[in-house]
Amino acid sequence: MREIAIGIERGVFSDDDNIINDDVVCFFYYEAAGGGGGGGGLDVKLLAAANVTIPAVFMFGDSIVDTGNNNDNLKTPARCNFPPYGRDFQGGIPTGRYSNGKVPSDFIAEELGIKELLPAYLDPNLAQNDLLTGVSFAVGATGYDPMTAKVVAVTQLSDQLLQFEEYIGRLKGIVGEDRANSILANSLFFVVASSNDLANTYFVTGIRKLEYDVPSYTDLMLNHASDFLKVTLKHIKSDRCQNHIIRISVKACNFDLFDFLRCEKGLYALGARRIGVFSAPPIGCLPSQRTLGGGILRDCVEKPNQAAMLFNSKLSAELDNLNKNLPNSNLVYVDIYNPLLDLIINPTNYGFEIADKGCCGSGKLEVSILCNEFEPETCTDDSNYVFWDSYHPTEAA
Repeated sequence: MREIAIGIERGVFSDDDNIINDDVVCFFYYEAAGGGGGGGGLDVKLLAAANVTIPAVFMFGDSIVDTGNNNDNLKTPARCNFPPYGRDFQGGIPTGRYSNGKVPSDFIAEELGIKELLPAYLDPNLAQNDLLTGVSFAVGATGYDPMTAKVVAVTQLSDQLLQFEEYIGRLKGIVGEDRANSILANSLFFVVASSNDLANTYFVTGIRKLEYDVPSYTDLMLNHASDFLKVTLKHIKSDRCQNHIIRISVKACNFDLFDFLRCEKGLYALGARRIGVFSAPPIGCLPSQRTLGGGILRDCVEKPNQAAMLFNSKLSAELDNLNKNLPNSNLVYVDIYNPLLDLIINPTNYGFEIADKGCCGSGKLEVSILCNEFEPETCTDDSNYVFWDSYHPTEAA
């Protein structure tokens, strides 16, 4: 085994702003399993201090952490609640997870000792006990840019905050306001977005490319994150907005923070204090992007990767600002770009053989409804693959 730092800027969720101390709530690292056989992969480890209890975990964002919130949205092609998705899941049942099995949401909840699987908030069979220990609000194919969601007819990130406030009301009805507030203050929140903005809305469809260059589009992503906060606060019980803001901080309305910082204040305003925000991955090395822009050899595409790195640098800086301006906030930048790039470039170091295409179908373009049980080329052994379809990793990876 060898450990690879995941690249968190402050490394821990701490109770004091900008201070790394012994009161470690959560530390991420990757374990790389070398040697023969599939299923090595990058294994996210979350280590909690012995005296720290994490009551729940919550996911916001896109398909990487969606556990079934798109299942009943018949308007979108971005669904995966059908075979062969989920073929290695419990009972081989497709649940709306964009993989052959479990997704990061499940692994994080399990690693924290909370529960084995993190359910989707929109799951019609969601148990009351699951509300106490966390859910995923994430929706496949969405992004920071509202246009990203509109193109494929899925809900926007702002809708996830609306659902989160609804969830808080349900939680208070079960355990009371004091305990609900305690659960929120001590839970972990994760935001995983940006991939669809860059890969689809900008580089593949070119919808935004006609108006913006890469620097201005990454700024646009952040500006829409700011709008996401404002619209949410105005839309959610607007008659209470003023009191809500005063209770948190006057800065919530008046301080001229950067755009993504304002987005994160949406979660902060609703009670979240420990928030991990994932970077964009190496977009240009996804199988679909290699097929569309990598030439005859299907190499990694440089421009999407450069755009991802630019966005990541801005995101990291904004999270620094947020930690300086929000009392008792613990926001952590989670670098998945570099570990995933190493996994893709050097798959054999992690027990994999194939990283330039997915298992489903030809592995070069199939995703969502194009990855279906009628694809004759789907591999029989996905343990050798980094990617399940042309966009999402296998459970092993």
